[in-house]
This record gives sequence, structure tokens and C-alpha cells, in this order.
Amino acid sequence: MLQYFDPGTLNRGTGNRGTGGLNPDIYYGTQPSTSETLVSLSIDGTDIAVPEGTSVLRAATLAGINIPKLCASDNLEAFGSCRLCAVEIEGRRGYPASCTTPVSEGMAVTTQNGKLAKLRRNIMELYISDHPLDCLTCPANGDCELQDVAGAVGLREVRYGFEGENHLDVEVDDSNPYFSFDPSKCIVCSRCVRACEEVQGTFALTIDGRGFDSKVSAGQNDPFMDSECVSCGACVQACPTSTLMEKSVIDAGQPEHSVVTTCAYCGVGCSFKAEMKGDQLVRMVPYKGGDANHGHSCVKGRFAFGYATHKDRIKEPMIRDSINDPWKVVSWEEAIEFSARKLKDTQARYGRESIGGITSSRCTNEETYLVQKLIRAAFGNNNTDTCARVCHSPTGFGLKTTMGESAGTQTFDSVMKADTIVVIGANPTDAHPVFASQMRKRLRQGAKLIVIDPRRIDLLKTPHGTEGIHLPLRPGTNVAMINSLAHVIVTEGLEDKTFIESRCEPAQYKQWREFIAEERHSPEALEAVTGVSADLVRQAARAYGEAGNGAIYYGLGVTEHSQGSTMVMGIANLAMATGNIGREGVGVNPLRGQNNVQGSCDMGSFPHELPGYQHVGDPAVRARFQEAWNVAIDDEPGLRIPNMFDAAIAGSFKAMYVQGEDIAQSDPNTQHVEAALSSLDCLIVQDIFLNETAKYAHVLLPGSTFLEKNGTFTNAERRINRVRKVMAPVAGMEDWEVTMALSNALGYPMQYRHPSDIMDEIARLTPTFTGVSYDKLDELGSIQWPCNDEHPDGTPTMHTLDFPIGKGKFAVTEYVASEEKTNRKFPLLLTTGRILSQYNVGAQTRRTENSQWHQEDVLEVHPSDAELRGIREGDWLGITSRVGQTVLRARISDRMLPGVVYTTFHHPGSGANVITTDSSDWATNCPEYKVTAVQVEKVSQPSEWQRHFEQFDQRQQGLLEPSASHMEQPDATALK
Repeated sequence: MLQYFDPGTLNRGTGNRGTGGLNPDIYYGTQPSTSETLVSLSIDGTDIAVPEGTSVLRAATLAGINIPKLCASDNLEAFGSCRLCAVEIEGRRGYPASCTTPVSEGMAVTTQNGKLAKLRRNIMELYISDHPLDCLTCPANGDCELQDVAGAVGLREVRYGFEGENHLDVEVDDSNPYFSFDPSKCIVCSRCVRACEEVQGTFALTIDGRGFDSKVSAGQNDPFMDSECVSCGACVQACPTSTLMEKSVIDAGQPEHSVVTTCAYCGVGCSFKAEMKGDQLVRMVPYKGGDANHGHSCVKGRFAFGYATHKDRIKEPMIRDSINDPWKVVSWEEAIEFSARKLKDTQARYGRESIGGITSSRCTNEETYLVQKLIRAAFGNNNTDTCARVCHSPTGFGLKTTMGESAGTQTFDSVMKADTIVVIGANPTDAHPVFASQMRKRLRQGAKLIVIDPRRIDLLKTPHGTEGIHLPLRPGTNVAMINSLAHVIVTEGLEDKTFIESRCEPAQYKQWREFIAEERHSPEALEAVTGVSADLVRQAARAYGEAGNGAIYYGLGVTEHSQGSTMVMGIANLAMATGNIGREGVGVNPLRGQNNVQGSCDMGSFPHELPGYQHVGDPAVRARFQEAWNVAIDDEPGLRIPNMFDAAIAGSFKAMYVQGEDIAQSDPNTQHVEAALSSLDCLIVQDIFLNETAKYAHVLLPGSTFLEKNGTFTNAERRINRVRKVMAPVAGMEDWEVTMALSNALGYPMQYRHPSDIMDEIARLTPTFTGVSYDKLDELGSIQWPCNDEHPDGTPTMHTLDFPIGKGKFAVTEYVASEEKTNRKFPLLLTTGRILSQYNVGAQTRRTENSQWHQEDVLEVHPSDAELRGIREGDWLGITSRVGQTVLRARISDRMLPGVVYTTFHHPGSGANVITTDSSDWATNCPEYKVTAVQVEKVSQPSEWQRHFEQFDQRQQGLLEPSASHMEQPDATALK
């Protein structure tokens, strides 16, 4: 007997090693069954065994038998509308659809005979009778399922003419910038509608009308751009014809080869097939074998890749002596020599500690590792930091303190086993949209939702999901809220005493329990602080405490506070107190913002930690790195980013190397950052565009996009994914090669031939990466660290038996009100966040058609606050804080409570961070972006900072112009 075991998971990665050996490039027709009971049957004389509940269609595909199909897809529920997959089953009447027919013991199936062939041809004839016969000029020619099935069933002629009523002249909808909708090609298979519902969870599409009048409709017959469509691409991917087609394919033609790589946008870490035509990227198709996304995508990863070939790309190295000088295009050799000389001269004049660098959360693990190694080994100090300082550094501190590891505990798939989902200070549908779709699927299945956020997020209106509980707390009162939730857990006996006694430190638990049980932490006592009714808090606490599995997901609305670290510890306390650690469906899960925030932390970017979170003060740790690197390593932590800025203004910090970060736009108190950058004698920026930081630079080294390099990213679930080069770097060098060249010029030798060599070194020095290699990544597809002798294939779920520190440590979390308080002069609280179409500082997405959805940052104001100030939709508003002023357009919104205003920070001229202060987390210096006291009033002109910004921007763009007469592509071979 030829047996197949299909456990319900697709192949893990490109190595095709996944359980059952399933190939991610094959579509199996229907979704897998998770049953462990095997059923034996015969299909066309082939004996097979598959899990109970498997469809006949899937069983046949597993056996290598192809049954024609059009409405079926293995990421959708079986539908049974096209009837092409009809089969004969011994002992049954008629011709049942194999997609909706489950296997049964002893079943004998016939998939091919004369009657079935005739039936399929007749069905296909009806489809083709109302379909344009323009295959030779159709953009889907060669990649059309309708065309393939017509050939497979042997259709050679169509007896029905086009004389009667048809749909051949229906108007094409070209409103979406990335894909077109041609209803004349539609066969109404409903795959697009079902993908929008089941995969994306937006429910933007529907089948309008009945019978012959049935048609796919976006909303109420709206153009796609005017509907609720979020342009995730699920409908385009599901379409079996050219009805929904990427405009890039229409323009360029069908791709002819592909490379599997990892998206470089958010922390979900989606896998994509970059489909190419020669060296031209035609489209990005979500890869079904991707363990983080399972073949789904969002508008950014799917479509917003045009920035990689944008005319603004920096393609040659440039240098200048002053930021008031024009840029001079030079060779790579001259740029590297100029940079090295500047750094050496600075240290000779001001001392070893006078220089430092910032690693990138957008670059690969290997590139980040090299930058911190360059700083420690070639610069001779620990003045290294990363953007995680200003986003998730409290995650590292808080989780390390309580549970012993600076990372989330679960896989994304774990949410599908959660009974109650708590989302704190995060907006998954905008910032982590692919994971949000999975979360919404679980909510539609009945999981409860609790959202703790000053603003009402879209997750709360999940179509067909359970009604969520929203705790709209006042910005800055997170710790008060988590304490009140924990108070209910403790005083109402909702603790998991077995977990606590076996897994947690008893003395610390006792101290915490006595603290949290005090009446001052009750929801009633803290109601005036948080602004949330005690009854609602108690309802939420019970929903989490009584859940079989309770999972917590949090974002920057937790960490970017003066008590960010305290709040992370409070979340860990709550999870440990209820036993929601160490299995699927539970956990504490930070949603990382950028693609490699987790990796940049793992790679030792912080001034006090070497790779793998190993403290520089530990002699044994330092000895291992010193032996491997053949250099002495400073035992004292270096400067954090805020310290670098302060020291630069004070005159003791004089040079900085910044790889792939735009600190002038992303860091708080912009004018303070600009003053610091202006004080530097040498600023070296390595990036793909002339970003806001690069305008203060003396050296501009061209960066490479994720499409132009090899390496790895680590996503928010600790998943290490391969990044594979799709095209040659436009400037001739990958980022790791540039860092290596600079190190060699400084006199510290680095000789790597490939990023895999760097990963091998990381594995030798980092206990959690011991088992990681490119060969293993290619075999498994991805790996979640820790990966070592104890966990050779990685660790999907952390802390299953114990914690790295032995037992969990409860931490006392005293609520301390933010120093940023409202008063008569500044009566409103500003909080900030992100939007779906844009990414971080917008340097990439603003150079794509995504700007059609978000052309400017606006200020959301509650109707009552707007009425008090006479503000109407679209008015220009001056927003003034204690440190600055900017001007944004008004949007009237009731998503926030009165007294709270909200904006995004994707456009540099908006100046959102001009008004955020440098107040920061007590433990990590993570800025308090989420709480800024402001006043808002109608104005008629830009702020003084915005006028200065515009002038400075125009001057710097002008200084770049002489370099536009591009010299020949520089030869980088001498530096490799």
C-alpha cells in the first residue's frame, strides 16, 4: 500500500522537507485535515491512506493524480461550484464533486472515464461560451487556469455562439494602482470573494445578483479604490483567469523565473517568490511555504516594491567636508578611505570614545552583526545602538527580568488555539496586517477579544467576529491598567496556583501578590486614573483569567512610555499568574515594528550586550569573543542613542556611522536630534536614499535593498528566514561588504566571502544560534531560535518546561504617572501610530503608489474637542508641545476619547517628532512617543520648523544635483 500522511501543514520552506514531503508549489485543492485517524481508499487503482476528513480531491493530488478544478484552492474552504472536479465513486449515484466529498474507508474512486470526460467538456464549453477568446493577447496567457483546464479536458470547439446576452463588453475597473479588474474575463468561481473573506477577513467583495446576472462586486458596485478593499492581493492570487491581474504583469509580460526571499517591511516576516523576467522584478507572490504567512500578504509586501528601482536611489558613493558643500561623487575606494581617515583623525583628537555607530533594523542579521563588531573591534568601544532603543528596548529588559529571554514566546500560528486574545497598544490590521488576518480568523471562530488602547482600532470591528471589549485608557496609564487587571485575577481566585507553585519563584510571587492585592490597585480605585469603568475592567480580567488559553499581543503602545519596561513586566506577571505560558494558544508576544528589530537586538546592537544578549561585563563571555575576534573588548557599556546626541551637543562625541536608519525623522524631539547631527565632525550614512539623516552627512554610502542581498531576517516570533538575492546591487556592493571594507580600511581585518560565513561565526559565539546555518535554513525553510543541541530544529514555543533563569520572577510594578501632564496651556494628550499603506518613516512606501492611500499625515481630533476650538474637517492645525510646534491638517474622528489627539509620522515634512519630547523609559531610555501634552488651534501657515525644513530640504537636494551626472558604475571588486 502506498500511504500518504497529510497532517495539515504545508512543507516548511524551500528544502521540501516538511512533514509528508508536501511541495509548496503544488495546490492540493482543499485544506488539509488535522485528524490523526487514517482512512484507506483507492483512487484510479492506487491505494492510499490519508487523514479522516480529507477531501477526495486532496487525496488524489497527494497520490499524484490530477483532477481538473476551477473553484477549488487549498487555502479556502471547499465550495463545489464549478463541478469540474466531479468523480465516480463505487456504490454511489451521480458524479459528486471531489472537493466537497470526504474520503471514507474502502472508498473506490474513478477520476477519468468517458462519461466524466464528456461532463467536464460540456461544463468547460459553457464557461468558454461567455469568455473572450483572446488568449494570445491576454496578460494571463501561459499562466491561466481556465486555459489549462480547457486543454486538460480536451475542449476543441464551442457550439454556442456569442449572439445572445453575454458579459463581453463590461467595463474594466483600473482604479487600483496595482491591479485591474476585468469583469468580462470573470467566470464567477467566487475564489476572490472567498479569499477576501476567509484569508484576509475584510469582506470587501461579494457576488452581486443571481444566475446569469451574478457578478463579483467590490462593495456596492464601487470601484476597487472606493471600496473597503485593502489591496492585500489575496483576490488577485486566487483568480484563475486574468479578471484580477497585476498591472506589472500586464506591462512586462509573464515572469520566467523566481527566487524565494523574505519581505523587508514589518516584523511578520512574510515569505515571497520574487518573480523575474531577466533582471526585472515583475511581481512579488506570497510563498505558500512561508511559515509566517502561509501564502498571504499585505499591500506593502505584495505590491510596494517599486522603491528598489526608484530614480531617487543613491547609486554612487559621495563625500563632502561640510554639509553646506555640494556632494562629490567618488569611487568606493576613495569613499572608504575618506571615511576611515575621518574616523581615525577624530579618535586621535578627541579620544577612543568620541565615535560610535547605529545598526539597522532593516538590514540583515549578518550586516547588523558586522556593524556592532566593527564598532567594538575597529572603533574599540561599545558605542553601538539600534532603532530598537526607540521602540522595543523595554521588551528586552522586561521579558529578560521576568522570564529570562528577550523575545516573544509563541509562533503566529499559536493564536489559532487562543480562547481569549488581548491586544495592548498595538494596531495589527495596520502594522502587522498578515498576522491580523490570522487573528481575525480566530475571532470569527469564536475567540474573545480584549483591546487596551486609547484609540478604537479596526480589529474591534472584525466582520462576523465576536464583540470585543475595548478598554480606552488614558495615554500613560498602562501600568495602572495592568495592575487593576492583575488585582481582579488575584482577588477573585483566577490564578493558576499549580503553575505558580511549580514554575515561579515563591518569595517574589508572595511579594507581588501582597502588592497587587492592595485595594489601591482595584479597578474602582484606579478608575479615575485610567478613565475606564471598573465594571469593564473586571469584565476583561475575567475574560482573560477564565480562558482556557489566553494570549497577549502588544506593540509600541506598551513600550514607548516612561514606564515601558514596567508595563512589559506587568504583562509577564499577568501571564505567569494565570499560567498562560509554555503551550500553544497562550504567551506574551511583542509585535515588532520593522522587519529585523528582533534580529538587530539578537545580534548585539545594544551597548551593554554582545550577540545573544551576553553582557559585555561578563569576563567569560568577553573572553570567547576576544579569542574569536582577536581583539580586546571594552568591559564597560557604551553610549545609548540619546547619550550620543547629548554628548555630540556637549562636544565630546564627534563622529557616527549610521547604517540604514533615519534617526533625524524617527527619533523624538527632532530639533534636539538635528542639533546633535549638526555638531558632528563626521557623519557617515549608508542608505538607499538621501533621507533626513543623510542631509547632515559628510559621507553617503549607497545601501542595498533586500532584493539585492543575501542574508537572514528574524521576525517577531523569533523566526530566522533566508533573504536571497534577486538582482545585483545597483551600486555594486551589498551592505555587509561595505562594512567589511570600512573595517579593513580602519586596520581591523574582516575577510568574509559570503553572508553564510558570517552566520557560521554568529552560531559559534551565540548559544541560541548554535544550530543555525544556511544549509539547515534551506532544509527546514525557517528556524525559530533557540536552535542548539537541546533544540536542533528550533523552538516554536518557549518556556514549555522551565525558564532560562530557572523559575519565573514576578516583579513589583508600581504605577508612576508620566511627567508629561496636561494643564491649561497644554490640555490635550497626543499619541502616535502607523497606517496600513505606509511604513515607518515612509522612505520606501512614499516612493510607491501606496501614497495614493495616505498622501499626508493628519491629526485626528475628537468631535467635542474640535467643536470647542471651532475646528472643521481639513482645517490646518497648529500643534504645540513643550518642545516644539508643527502644523497638520485636521481629521475629525471619534476613535479616541475627548482630550486625546492622534497622528502618524510617515512624512518627514509633517514634523510629528518635532513635538514629541525626550521623556523616556526609566530603564532603557525608550522615548515616550505615546504621551505628549499639546495644544491645538487653527492656523493659516506652516510652523517655523516646517519652513526651515522646506528650505533645508531644497538646499540639500540641490547639493545632490551635481552628482546626477552619474559616472560609470564603480568597480567594487577590489574591496571584496
